[in-house]
Amino acid sequence: MDFPRPRSVIVGCPESGQDELSDPCGTIAEMTAWRDVEQAEPEFARRVRALFDARKHKTIATVRAGGAPRISGIEASFEDGELVFGSMPNARKGADLRRDPRFALHSPTVDPVDGSPAQWPGEAKISGRAILREPTPGVEGDQFRADITEVVYTHLNEQATMLVVEWWTPTHGLRHAERA
Repeated sequence: MDFPRPRSVIVGCPESGQDELSDPCGTIAEMTAWRDVEQAEPEFARRVRALFDARKHKTIATVRAGGAPRISGIEASFEDGELVFGSMPNARKGADLRRDPRFALHSPTVDPVDGSPAQWPGEAKISGRAILREPTPGVEGDQFRADITEVVYTHLNEQATMLVVEWWTPTHGLRHAERA
């Protein structure tokens, strides 16, 4: 299967502390937007997006200055082929993402229906790098778009006897595994 070629962006050296554009040791890397996932695997992307769109509040993991993980509530949306999210002014998660852009975003969770596990819609996760967006007039705080490195959809098979994990990466496309 042919995968869409993501756009190129300049990526700085994390250890330098300089931003992407001024970093002298910057390199060219591939940028993967949500539209790339939709183009490569439309049905998979539809199921994942439905889980993220089911509720307003999601959970994001970022990396603290000392290297420990931070879990925060967040609102995220899909706009014009991009996964976008923000941070209130002076929020720790925004500072985390400006310093170390790695993140993992978890869809809202839904408990399985008692006695009907096959009705559980599953859960989804998107991970990657948060890219700072240009400020929008009238909007305070940081705004980011996602450079996606992995999308995961976990659900039960039709008989509700196996856990099914489907994951997509720009390099390897869609894969899946089943666990009893």
